[in-house]
Amino acid sequence: MRYTEFTPYDLVLLAQGLGVSLGLFVGTTLAGLALGALLAGLRFYRLPGLNPVLTAVTELLKNSPVLVQLFLVFFGVPAFLKINVTPVTAASITLTGNTAAFVYVIATAAIDAVGRDQLEAARVFGLTRWQVLKHIVTPQATAFAIGPLTGLLVNQLQVTSLISVIGVMDLTKVGNILNLRTLKPFVVWSVVGLFYYAAAKTVAWLGARYETRLRAHSAWRGI
Repeated sequence: MRYTEFTPYDLVLLAQGLGVSLGLFVGTTLAGLALGALLAGLRFYRLPGLNPVLTAVTELLKNSPVLVQLFLVFFGVPAFLKINVTPVTAASITLTGNTAAFVYVIATAAIDAVGRDQLEAARVFGLTRWQVLKHIVTPQATAFAIGPLTGLLVNQLQVTSLISVIGVMDLTKVGNILNLRTLKPFVVWSVVGLFYYAAAKTVAWLGARYETRLRAHSAWRGI
């Protein structure tokens, strides 16, 4: 193998890897948010037998390593069902399910934080459960949940680095290849870390800005 110096073009390769990481992060985040919020909303309707199943599934996903889940989706399930799953598909399924589990817990806690007196008053005025959920529960629950959700998304962005172990050409995978080619681990992994740091700070900034806007709309302005 011929070893070479770390060059400016390697920054382009790392940026391409970051694009893959961010693409999967955005896609799985949107899907996980939608799925987790939907399941939390269904819990509000108290459908018979649904809550124990949701609790069991989310507890399993929350309390098991993401890497084990990734191996199970990429190696275990395809071997058991005799099917082929691409690395990107396995990564998407795993990250979406893991994100949805945490979103479900956060959304459930946020919904429970809404005052019971407001729900009772809404029902007295004849609002349906859907109207209560849409106009009373959702706005307030979103304000309660945005802080924990921002922390979750920053963590999930970092978790995407695990998908490199199954061959997805994300930022970490590209960094590993460049490290083997240049034999300059301090330079390569410092740059990789800075890319992740910049992406995570952007997510945190966007979350804080959205939370500020929500707080501004809900602030008491007098009569």
